Amino acid sequence: MKRVLVIHGPNLDQLGVREPETYGSETLEDLDEAVRKAGAGFGLDVESFQSNHEGAIIDRLHGAGPSGILGILLNPGGLAHTSVCLRDAIASTRIPVIEVHLSNTLSREEFRRRHLTAPACRGMIIGLGRVSYIAGLLALNELIADKD
Repeated sequence: MKRVLVIHGPNLDQLGVREPETYGSETLEDLDEAVRKAGAGFGLDVESFQSNHEGAIIDRLHGAGPSGILGILLNPGGLAHTSVCLRDAIASTRIPVIEVHLSNTLSREEFRRRHLTAPACRGMIIGLGRVSYIAGLLALNELIADKD
């Protein structure tokens, strides 16, 4: 099976608790299970990683390709709007990265409408809740297949 990595950024460990009116009642564990099942349907082996620490996320991005990961779904959380360092780490990654967000960041506060990380990614899917991740898996699967 083709290996892909899902990286969840800061505060995503609080899914189901934090602002359920925005992010829903599904926990991170629920989301990861749904993404793993969907990935298996595409022939993907999905590994998940979550950290509230920018450096840990950057380290995981740097190590993905050498560890055999073929594509990454990244929900950078609030780092999407603030982190040049994360943007540069994405740009240095030689495998496809798709940015995903549960909420529609473009319809929220003004500061959330600017994405520093998205231009370094192959694409971005936002505002569809869990479906953002599933659509991201479909996109990664296509990008990976194009490399075969």
